[in-house]
Amino acid sequence: MSDPLSTHTDYGQLPLNDSDVLADPIEQFRLWLANASEANVYEPNAMVLSTVDADGSPSSRTVLLRAIDNTGFEFFTNYSSIKGRALLANPATALVFPWYSIHRQVLVQGTARPVAAALSDAYFATRPRGSQIAAHASEQSQPLASRAVLEARVIELEAEFEGRDVPRPDDWGGFVVEPSTIEFWQGRSSRLHDRVRFTRAASGEWERMRLQP
Repeated sequence: MSDPLSTHTDYGQLPLNDSDVLADPIEQFRLWLANASEANVYEPNAMVLSTVDADGSPSSRTVLLRAIDNTGFEFFTNYSSIKGRALLANPATALVFPWYSIHRQVLVQGTARPVAAALSDAYFATRPRGSQIAAHASEQSQPLASRAVLEARVIELEAEFEGRDVPRPDDWGGFVVEPSTIEFWQGRSSRLHDRVRFTRAASGEWERMRLQP
C-alpha cells in the first residue's frame, strides 16, 4: 500500500496567461465554473466555507453555491448552525472552490450577510420535499441522542405537512458573500503555479495582480 502522505502529482503545463483572464473576476469565475462542469468535476459548485465565531474559533465545512452575480456568492443554511451563528457574529469569511481533478482552485475572501427573506422563501420552495422536511427536523449542529430520534421526527413532520406545502423555517435562509478578493489558481509543474488575484478597490473597481506561487 502506498503512503498517502508521500503522494506527489505534477500538475502539468496548462498556463493561466494574463491575456486569458477576463477583466471581470465574476465573469472569469463563471467561465471556470463552466469549465469544471464540462470536465465532470464532482459537484463543481461545492465550496469550502471558513468562518470565525464570536470567540475567535475558526471552522470550515463544505456547502453548495446556489447563485453568483455581481453582488457575490450565495448559499443557504440554518442560521442557528455553527456556521450561521458564526457569520451573524463575525461576517468575515473565506471560500475555496477545490477543483482538484483539473488542477484549479478559486479562493475568495469577503463579508457575508443574510439575504432578503423573500429570496430565501423563493429558494426554499424549489428544494425537494425531503430536504424541506429535513430543514424542519434538524436542529443543525445541536447534540442528537440517536439517529432514530431524528428519523422519528421526520416521520412526525411528514404527517404534519401531508397535503400542503412545507413552509420555510424561520431560522433557515441564505447568505451572500460579497467578495473583497478573488484569486484564480492554476496548478503548474514543479509547483510553479499561476496565481492571479483580483482585489476590490475603494471605488468598487477590481484591481488585478499576479502573485508568486
